[in-house]
Amino acid sequence: MANHKSAKTRINRNNKRNVINSARRSRVRTFVKKALEAISSNNKDVAEEAFRTAESELARAAQKGAVDKRKASRIVSRLSKKLKAIAA
Repeated sequence: MANHKSAKTRINRNNKRNVINSARRSRVRTFVKKALEAISSNNKDVAEEAFRTAESELARAAQKGAVDKRKASRIVSRLSKKLKAIAA
């Protein structure tokens, strides 16, 4: 257990950020899953809307540090590739 006041403060802060980041990552996974389902249904309009929201959530999570920026970019790229495949 921490003995210094600053160490105790850091533990509390880390725990709060952990809860926030976990919720944000869960939210990202939900939107990505919705986008994949929309793409697999071959409904172009719904898929584009779902892709836009998933992309936005991923960018925000990457900006906040909940998800690595390269991982977010990779997921967006793969979603985009699948979306373009149904559009063609």
